[in-house]
Amino acid sequence: MVEVPIPGLVVLDTPLYGDARGWFKESWQREKHLAQGLPDFGPVQHNVSYNASRGVTRGIHVEPWDKLVSVATGRVFAAWVDLRDGPSFGATYWTEIGPDRAVFVPRGVGNSYQALEDGTAYSYLVNDHWRPGIAYPAVALSDPALAIPWPIDVSSAEAEISEKDRRNPLLAAVSPMKPPRTLILGADGQLGRALGALLPDADGVGRVDLDALPWHEYGVVINAAAWTAVDAAETAEGRVGAWESNAALPARLARIASEHRLTLVHVSSDYVFDGSGAEHAEDEPLSPLGVYGQSKAAGDLAVATTPRHYIVRTSWVIGEGDNFVRTMASLAERGVAPSVVDDQRGRLTFTTTLSAAIRHLVESQAPYGTYNVTNAGEPLSWHDIAAEVFELCGRSRSDVAPVTTEAYFADAVASGRPISPRPRDSTLALAKLRATGFEPEDQREMLRRYLAQP
Repeated sequence: MVEVPIPGLVVLDTPLYGDARGWFKESWQREKHLAQGLPDFGPVQHNVSYNASRGVTRGIHVEPWDKLVSVATGRVFAAWVDLRDGPSFGATYWTEIGPDRAVFVPRGVGNSYQALEDGTAYSYLVNDHWRPGIAYPAVALSDPALAIPWPIDVSSAEAEISEKDRRNPLLAAVSPMKPPRTLILGADGQLGRALGALLPDADGVGRVDLDALPWHEYGVVINAAAWTAVDAAETAEGRVGAWESNAALPARLARIASEHRLTLVHVSSDYVFDGSGAEHAEDEPLSPLGVYGQSKAAGDLAVATTPRHYIVRTSWVIGEGDNFVRTMASLAERGVAPSVVDDQRGRLTFTTTLSAAIRHLVESQAPYGTYNVTNAGEPLSWHDIAAEVFELCGRSRSDVAPVTTEAYFADAVASGRPISPRPRDSTLALAKLRATGFEPEDQREMLRRYLAQP
């Protein structure tokens, strides 16, 4: 593999196996090419460009897909210009390629090929289908800022160039190609709002027809949409809603992500475990207790089928809007002395921490898979957290009475109201997340800051 100044551009040697009859080569051999540093780019279309005469020069064009270029016969001089938005904008590389060399060109890198022999043909695999009506950025072949040493002078009569390519602008006039966008599903929820604040360039939608979205424009999809009414999931109507939102929707997103090579980020829950262990690692077998947890576990299994996925398991989420902490603060301010469950333990997860961890996993290109994300610190019970809130609000911790889960829900059970079983211990192990370089803040410190906000 050749070192080049354009990030993601990969030059490969492709051995020729031949005898007196001719030669054979493997233009695309997934296992071998991945071992040589090629991404698993998933080609969907194969094209051939035939150039009848020496001097045919095809302009420096940018396409919204990745491509693997390989010469079938003849020789070409090839040049590339990075036209992606970022620090490598304007970087160039050129080389001569024949049947024994192939080049992987990432999305947003302009490419041009000049035939050095009559009857030259090169082929290329691309990982998206051509669509009409899309304008592709281009740059002038003869731009002095690029200083490309064309073997056949592009201003001479020997260079056969289309009129369109002769009118391409100079680099200074080219608008950089933006990276694929990020889409946030469930942007109107607690987490969705935090993600939108952290990722202002992302597109945020609530409930939307998935078939109507331009998936080819996106690179990352964050699924923050979910059915979160835990107890209602135990009703006939709620069961349908929970499975539709928490299982069927992620399954559809996984299929879309596979088809369009998207990175899918899916937010999961501590409810996929029965809470029988003191701490839950990412690889613990799923053991949900109720309908809500079962629907979330099914969504996790579906998302895991798409290659580029992050399943982010979290617990006890606190953000903008109504939540446990705000409720306890309101009770403290109104002089109420509540009873709060003291036999369920875990950690709070503030949406600012959760959204920052999601951004970190994606931007750092952490290995795909499942990650637990909560705030740090010693696990607490709901009673501990309520007492902490009361103290921060100027009330006595003793104003919050402890109660068991069974006693807390006794009246609801007696009246026949559906109650979902809760995991007794929701503490999620954080070692895998920390190994990626992300350190979540302590939940108590975050709680103090959260309550200090107006």
